[in-house]
Amino acid sequence: MTPAHGSTVDGVLRRSARRTPERTAVEDRERAWTYAELDDAVSRAASVLLDQGLTPGDRVAAYGHNSCAYLIAFLACARASLVHVPVNHHLTGDDLSYLLGQSGSSLVLADPALTGRLPDGVPTMPLRGADDSLQARQATAPPYDGPEAHSEDLVQLLYTSGTTALPKGAMMTHRALVHEYLSAIAALDLSAGDRPVHSLPLYHSAQMHVFLMPYLAVGATNVILESPDGDRLFELIETGRADSLFAPPTVWIGLANRPDFATRELDGLRKAYYGASIMPVPVLERLRERWPGLAFYNCFGQSEIGPLAMVLAPDEHKGRMDSCGRPVLFVDARVVDENGEDVPEDTSGEIVYRSPQLCEGYWDKPEETAEAFRDGWFRSGDLAVRDAHGYFTIVDRVKDAINSGGVLIASRAVEDALYTHEGVAEVAVIGLPDERWIEAVTAVVVPRGEVSEAELIEHAREKLAHFKAPKRVVFVTELPRNASGKILKRELRDRFAGE
Repeated sequence: MTPAHGSTVDGVLRRSARRTPERTAVEDRERAWTYAELDDAVSRAASVLLDQGLTPGDRVAAYGHNSCAYLIAFLACARASLVHVPVNHHLTGDDLSYLLGQSGSSLVLADPALTGRLPDGVPTMPLRGADDSLQARQATAPPYDGPEAHSEDLVQLLYTSGTTALPKGAMMTHRALVHEYLSAIAALDLSAGDRPVHSLPLYHSAQMHVFLMPYLAVGATNVILESPDGDRLFELIETGRADSLFAPPTVWIGLANRPDFATRELDGLRKAYYGASIMPVPVLERLRERWPGLAFYNCFGQSEIGPLAMVLAPDEHKGRMDSCGRPVLFVDARVVDENGEDVPEDTSGEIVYRSPQLCEGYWDKPEETAEAFRDGWFRSGDLAVRDAHGYFTIVDRVKDAINSGGVLIASRAVEDALYTHEGVAEVAVIGLPDERWIEAVTAVVVPRGEVSEAELIEHAREKLAHFKAPKRVVFVTELPRNASGKILKRELRDRFAGE
C-alpha cells in the first residue's frame, strides 16, 4: 500500500492553501473563498459526511448544479476517503435510478430543487441552501482529523457519456487524477496568473479535472458559473475578470452566432480551449478569423483517462486544423488494427493508451473491463490516423463508422464537407440500415435558412467521392446531446432507423 504521504486529490488543495492562503481560490454568485477558507470548508465538510455513518470506500453521489458547494463536496469526499459519484443533473427516471443503483451510492448530495426527482428511499442530504444541508452543517462542524487517503484509493466513479451504450463507471484513483492534473498544467499552459471561468457542468470530467482542479493546483482565481450563459461570459471577459475559457464546439458555435459577437470588446480573452466533441474545421476557421490573436487549444480524451489524453497547442494548428494533437505528458498512445498490431503512418486504426492516468477498470463490470484492457493497453474506441510527426487525427468512433456497400466511411469527413455549405447550422452523419448498401450514409441537419435535400447531397458530391456523399438528408430543429456537448448518434439511429 502506498504510504499516506502520496499524492491525493485533496492534497492538491492543501498545498495551494499553504502556499497562497489569502488568494481568492473560487467564487460563484453566492460568495468567494480564499484558498485557506476553501481548505477549511473541505475539512469540515469531510467531518459532516463521516458523521452520517459513512466509511472509507462508500460511494457518495452528487446531483447538483455548478457551485462552490459542489466543488467542496467533491474535495470533502476525497479527504474522507469516500468515492465521489458525479451525476448528470439532467437525468431523471430510469437513467437516474440506474446510476445510483449501479454505483451502490450510500448517500446522495442533491440541490434542494432536484430532490423530488430522486427514487423513493434513497438517503439524501441537501447540498446547499437548506438549514440541514452539507453547506450549512460544515460551518459549525469540527475539522476532519482522521487518516489521509492513499494515492491508490478510489476517489471517483467517472461514468462514461453513454453515447453508444449504458454508461460505465470508470474507477479513478487519486494517483490517476493527480497525474492527469500535471498533464493538463503542462500541455495547456495553465498558470496562477490566468483568470479562468468554469461554465460547463462540474459533474463532467473535462471542466472539473482538466481545468478547475489543475487551476486550483497552480493557485489561480476561478469563477464558477452555473451554465455557459453568453451574457455573463461576455461581461466577465469585458471587465477583465476572465481571460481563459473552455467550451465544447456547440458553445463556441453559439457564442459566434450571437448578434453582438462582432461588436463586444472581447480582446481580453487570451486562451480558448475546445474539446469534449470534434470541432468542425469550418467553424474553427471562422472563430480564428474573428479572434486572430487568441490562443486556441484542442483538448482531446475520454473519461477513462481522466480525461485529457492529447492536446493540439496554438502554434500547432497551422496545416493540421483537424488534428487533436499529440499525447500529453503522462500518456502513451498507439494506433492499431483489430489484432492490436501497429498500423503504418497515415493509416486508420484504433487508438490504444497506456498511462498512469487510466482508470482501474469499470465498476462492477468485469467483462467490459477485460474487453477494454488488453495486453496492458486500453482500447479507446476511437478511430484515428497518426502522421510521421506524431500528430493524431480522429477519423470517427469505431461504432460510428458507416459500412456502406462493404466500405467503411468516416462520418466526420462527410460532416466537414456539409459544414462548408452556408445552409447548414449543425449536422450529424449516421449510417441507417439499408437492404442494398448495408448502411446508407444519412445526414441529420439543423438548417440555416432555406436549403433542400437535393442541394446538400449535390454539395457533398462536389467535395467528396460520390459513395461517401449522403444518400439521404433529414432536417431537424436540434440534435440530441449529452451534457458535454457530444451528439448522441445512438438516439438518431434509433429515431430514424424505421423511417
